[in-house]
Amino acid sequence: MNDIRRTILWVIFGFSMVMLWDNWQVHNGNKATFFPGPPKAAATAGSPAPASSVPATSVAPSLVAPNAQVPGGAVVNVPAQAAPAAPRERVVVATDVLKLTFDTEGGSLVKAEFVKHVDMADKSKSFVLLDESKDRIYMAQTGLIAGANGGVFPTHKTVMNLASAERTLRDDGKELVVRFESPELGGVKLVKTFTLTRGAYAVAVKHEVINAGTTVVSPQLYLQLVRDGNKPPGESSFYSTFTGPAVYTEAKKYQKVEFSDIEKNKVDIEKAAENGYVAMVQHYFASAWVLGDGIKRDLFMRKVDTNLYAVGMITALDNIAPGTSKTVESKFFAGPQEEKVLESLTPGLELVKDYGWLTILAKPLYWLLDKLQSFIGNWGWSIMALVLLLKAAFYWLNAKAYASMAKMKAINPKIMEMRERLKDSPQQMQQEMMRIYREEKVNPMGGCFPIMVQIPVFIALYWVLLSSVEMRNAPWVLWIHDLSSPDPFYILPLVMTLTTVLQTALNPAPPDPMQAKMMWFMPLAFSVMFFFFPAGLVLYWITNNVLSIAQQWIINTRMGVPPQFNLPKFK
Repeated sequence: MNDIRRTILWVIFGFSMVMLWDNWQVHNGNKATFFPGPPKAAATAGSPAPASSVPATSVAPSLVAPNAQVPGGAVVNVPAQAAPAAPRERVVVATDVLKLTFDTEGGSLVKAEFVKHVDMADKSKSFVLLDESKDRIYMAQTGLIAGANGGVFPTHKTVMNLASAERTLRDDGKELVVRFESPELGGVKLVKTFTLTRGAYAVAVKHEVINAGTTVVSPQLYLQLVRDGNKPPGESSFYSTFTGPAVYTEAKKYQKVEFSDIEKNKVDIEKAAENGYVAMVQHYFASAWVLGDGIKRDLFMRKVDTNLYAVGMITALDNIAPGTSKTVESKFFAGPQEEKVLESLTPGLELVKDYGWLTILAKPLYWLLDKLQSFIGNWGWSIMALVLLLKAAFYWLNAKAYASMAKMKAINPKIMEMRERLKDSPQQMQQEMMRIYREEKVNPMGGCFPIMVQIPVFIALYWVLLSSVEMRNAPWVLWIHDLSSPDPFYILPLVMTLTTVLQTALNPAPPDPMQAKMMWFMPLAFSVMFFFFPAGLVLYWITNNVLSIAQQWIINTRMGVPPQFNLPKFK
């Protein structure tokens, strides 16, 4: 039964390696080797409706030509604009944390730099999230499209006038206001006001729709994010994080969609809501449009062009009489996925920091890690302290597992002698082994269950460390200047390999020589991946290994089973 326990652990390890390989293949654009996706269905719940049933106003315009055809057959009416009221220009504004670039064409946000976050490839530069360049397309756009009464109104293709003067937040100022005014189009004038606040990544955005014509108008306001489908530069192929659009509603909660699913028309999201947000998510950072609760909106995700995708929402405005106006308040967020900040902006926004199915465990672990860091002041030492607390919490479970392993180790010589004596009678060998277990009161599965219970907790902690932007560029000691990047000298992965080998050597040697040889490949294969993992993750694993070795050593000694290292014999 000792073999059964090892076999179970080997199955878990093997399945993990298979899943890792499959995800690595998918991450690099290849087909999954072992678990390919289902064949494309003739029609899916997320597929666009036939062209005859889709009104022309159901999709917001983006980077497409006038009257272009979009997936689903809907025609996007982006009218050819009249001569601009002012020359098109780029407007750069800055606060203490943000440096934003607007395009007067539509008053669109075309670049967002984070002053307090460096670019990991070139630490002399600030990190750029939104951008419109030859290498990147990622923008925030808004505008008006026709409602029930038709009409042609200002869109993100309409060149606007910059109506504000200040472009830098004053040292004694709390807010910076950027205001764009469109020329009158279809009897409607659109005024966009962006209010930036000191220390904040959230921007208050006000859309004022003024009816300057002589008839009632009922336009619709769209807010959208447009992004290419490329992974963020520098992302490791050894661990895959989500990059793509997401929506949140009270009804369906957080729904994220791969770019590949949009490409295949496999989008199944909540289509209408009165709350929530739309977002673009990537490792450590996100952007989102947030409308207030109670405002009805239609949600959409779609392909705009080759390798270009949009996520957004459309809200219909009530009839606006001549000489009157209507204002819609919203928020635009572009910044790091700092959990407490996201929670304060709108319900559910913290979910862009995606822990997956282990969120219920990961959130309290992050809370505890954050509390430790606020007391200790160093994320590296806080990681070690958190693992120590987890080990203390699971002490009795671990003690039970190691006690079972110590008993197995104590009777191992008797098992080995019996296997050698009955090697030609497998059935009798199995019966004799069960008799020994009964007489010695040893449960060969006793060491497995306590370990299995802890696995979800440590996987959740893995995702906490991988997803937390606080680790980005955070130093620990000496040569470790960034816990989110691999150890530049590979010292931590080598220490991790050593501790894994020592922990393996403390376990009873398998009676089967082939199993004894194979079990030594596990720490080596496992350690190879850690050479490419963030230093914070490796530090967490080293701490866990060292504490496990210490606990196992103490328990073996107390049970009268002298600790010894069972080194492999490759003969």
